[in-house]
Amino acid sequence: MMKNAYQKYKQTSVQSASKEKILLMLYEGAIKFTKLAIKAIEEKKIADRGQNIGRAFDIIMELNNTLDHKVGGDIANQLEQLYMFMMEQYTKANISGDAAPLHANLKLLNTLYDGWVQAVEKIKKESDDGKKAG
Repeated sequence: MMKNAYQKYKQTSVQSASKEKILLMLYEGAIKFTKLAIKAIEEKKIADRGQNIGRAFDIIMELNNTLDHKVGGDIANQLEQLYMFMMEQYTKANISGDAAPLHANLKLLNTLYDGWVQAVEKIKKESDDGKKAG
């Protein structure tokens, strides 16, 4: 299930997309599906709710599975805890039909996404400066 979602992401992105770009695309997907799930709850569309929560859940699971604990250390451990929390929230929202856990996840996803965007910008800038210096 999650493999398919991930493969589709990789195919729709440019094949040469960097790891950073794929990471940001996964976050964008999780944000999009979380918003769609909230909308489905508001519109009392149970099937849509389940489908969109499932997609967001799969993306977070994929992000969790690709954490590199050797390289990431403490940050990877903290992210793992956040991802686990978010997966619990998706499950809770799906069972209860309550949008509150989804709003909590959306807040986290937006915060993490903004952080990654800044980190990626910084990496790009450093590598560009490096090229200029050389």
